[in-house]
Amino acid sequence: MQPTSSIQFSPTPNPDAVICAGCARFTILDECVIRMEYDQEQRFEDRPSQVFWYRNQPVPKFSRQLEGDWLTIETNALKLRYNLNKRFTPGFLEIELKNTGTTWHVGDADHMNLKGTCRTLDSFAGAVELGQGLISKSGWSVIDDSKSLVFDESGWLRPRHRSLSSQDLYFFGFGRHYLDALKAYQRLSGKPEMLPRFAFGNWWSRFWPYTQDELLWLMQDFLTFQIPLSVCVVDMDWHITKTGNQSSGWTGYTWNKELFPDPDLFIDELHQLKLKTTLNLHPAEGIHPHEEVYEAMSLAMDQEPALKKPVEFDIASKQFTKAYFDLIHHPMEDRGVDFWWLDWQQGTKTKTEGLDPLFWLNHLHYYDLGRKTSKRPFIFSRWPGLGGHRYPIGFSGDTVTSWESLAFQPYFTATAANVGFGWWSHDIGGHYQGIEEAELYLRWVQFGVFSPILRLHSTNNAWNERRPWGYDYNTLEYAGEAMRLRHALIPLIYTANRRNALEGEPMLLPMYYNWPDESSAYICPNQYQFCQQLVVSPFVQRTDPETGLSRQPVWLPRGDWYHFQSGEYYRGNSWYGYYGRLGDVPVFARSGAIIPLSNDGPINGADIPKHLLVKVFGGKNNNFELYEDDGETQRYKNGAYCVTDLVWQNSENHFIFTKSASKGHFKGMPMSRIWEFEFIGLTRPESLELSSDQGIHSINFSYDEDRHAILVGPIESKADNDFSIRITGSEPIKESADLTARVRYIIDHARLPTRVKEVVMQRLPLVMTNPALFTDLFHEFAPTQLLAFFEAIFNQQDKPIVASATTAYSLMMSEITKLLKS
Repeated sequence: MQPTSSIQFSPTPNPDAVICAGCARFTILDECVIRMEYDQEQRFEDRPSQVFWYRNQPVPKFSRQLEGDWLTIETNALKLRYNLNKRFTPGFLEIELKNTGTTWHVGDADHMNLKGTCRTLDSFAGAVELGQGLISKSGWSVIDDSKSLVFDESGWLRPRHRSLSSQDLYFFGFGRHYLDALKAYQRLSGKPEMLPRFAFGNWWSRFWPYTQDELLWLMQDFLTFQIPLSVCVVDMDWHITKTGNQSSGWTGYTWNKELFPDPDLFIDELHQLKLKTTLNLHPAEGIHPHEEVYEAMSLAMDQEPALKKPVEFDIASKQFTKAYFDLIHHPMEDRGVDFWWLDWQQGTKTKTEGLDPLFWLNHLHYYDLGRKTSKRPFIFSRWPGLGGHRYPIGFSGDTVTSWESLAFQPYFTATAANVGFGWWSHDIGGHYQGIEEAELYLRWVQFGVFSPILRLHSTNNAWNERRPWGYDYNTLEYAGEAMRLRHALIPLIYTANRRNALEGEPMLLPMYYNWPDESSAYICPNQYQFCQQLVVSPFVQRTDPETGLSRQPVWLPRGDWYHFQSGEYYRGNSWYGYYGRLGDVPVFARSGAIIPLSNDGPINGADIPKHLLVKVFGGKNNNFELYEDDGETQRYKNGAYCVTDLVWQNSENHFIFTKSASKGHFKGMPMSRIWEFEFIGLTRPESLELSSDQGIHSINFSYDEDRHAILVGPIESKADNDFSIRITGSEPIKESADLTARVRYIIDHARLPTRVKEVVMQRLPLVMTNPALFTDLFHEFAPTQLLAFFEAIFNQQDKPIVASATTAYSLMMSEITKLLKS
């Protein structure tokens, strides 16, 4: 077992940051963060708690002043007032946010909190109540750490000394600088380490009693359909479930040889297919006599094996925990198991008061897997509460298969950033119950592409289908396309993985992080930023039978935006009703976005690509640092990685894209690459010029009129060389699709009489001068059709539109009236 004492805690603050005032102690951890402790015995806590490990921070500038019984502490951002020797109660402790004038008092309810996350979505069909987060429109949040356990010198969690009056509060007052608050929290609590590269590919999982041959054949089927995978999850039937004793069979550590006659060969063949594997664990029932490891575990726990007494699961015991890892898990890892799925659902108590077994299992398994530098610490488990962001990745539990479940997950996934938890993995397609629908499955897969982890999963019901080819041809085509895109996105996602580990910035962020002063940013819950440069608002409702399309309200902030697939231009600071077909996904790239994609083709695993396709959108200047390392070991901590700068510059009459020489090196790094480019959202250029170590010369290109895209390449370049592409005579596209194209798109798909379609298109050229020409046709339109027609004509809105018959008709008539008056 990896001793957690090896963690480099730094819990004791700089003495210069500490102010003692009788029974109270204040620690200035940041100009916007103050720790406040109260204890009648003045026994203050300097050991690392479950949440806060790194209190030794640079001391910010602050002042203190004592006037009578009142202590005032002031930083550049905060002003604290405390009445000496009083317990922290309203009237005796307050903090003012100097920039806003907002004053917090102990006990204030934070009604403007933007929420965090929850332990699990088990059994829910739709929304669940989320806990409080660190981010609030009020500008402040408070973490009460009074009851959390603390680590002793051996790295084991123990209850802290507490009297009934003890208080340990952390005040965060960052106003609406939300990302700053999140980063400060992680400076104090710790950041997750880099996830292995394979985590970002497609995962297959199903609760089903496969034989090893059946599961390997299934993996071959994915290859046949050219759908890449990186992980094969083996649910609980890998082990014996019919135990012949009092064990229910949910807990198990012995391979079921009826299903897996040769486990070593099975794992080896998965690895040959470039797939990692994880085994499901339900450890709550301990180790029973049918297990191969029973005798060794009994002896390790000072039990007599002949008595056949089960070895009790006791993760709070050092003796049990050492044997649990050394005798059970390490030998299986030596045989090829790559990581563990901790499927803990059995309560929140252990023999140590206040110790949640889920938190402790996550902590121990995470650091144990990283005990050797050949692997990175990594688990797959439910969220255990604050501090749990350090132990990625999250398993959101057994959700009900329903549109309501899908509709909640984009909000749920992005909002978890508010507690620093950026790596949720959902059962894509839903786990159980509900009604299976091809479109629901497809929309879930498309959301999965733009979520932290894409893992297909369902329960052991023959009518739960998660194979992309298990529905119909369209579902196979579009789900396969989506899953291939997911693997192509790994270079972008892996760079975001690095940013998360280095800076504490999650890959998914709610819209209000970058636009905190825009009211619209708070009312688009299913929309989020993905890897900084993209805005995603996935379809979460089935296709409307009247329009023949799915609809999703989308808010795009100020600036210029381009649809990721079609290249269509959208002006920012507007709401849109986005209508899409089965293959469409509402994903938008901001102007200047540089999106590196693997172009190696649909192959398993997550190897460093030797062939890259770079998509550049619009004309705004930007710089993207492509980060790469070996993807699996911890050698990156010692500098074994490389960064390649990709720069996009807009000058007066030309654009320049530059690929700089890669900085750094790691084992397995491609020394030469083939590059291709799509410069999207630009007019047809006059010429292109390539500058490299071979000199300067003109290069050929093609132009995609539909996407307004300049296509360039292939260009072969060594890693330590740079090159640049100069585009002359081109300008950014800043016009949306014309009125005729927008309306034609809606009319083509709508379930309308052909006579009505013909009349609409005949009259359309006169719509802006005499819109009343359409009023005699309104009775032919269903409410959703009328809304779609309205949104096609009046393309941009300053607020979201609720789809209803009354709304659609009133909006249409309102706009017609305005036009007639003008």
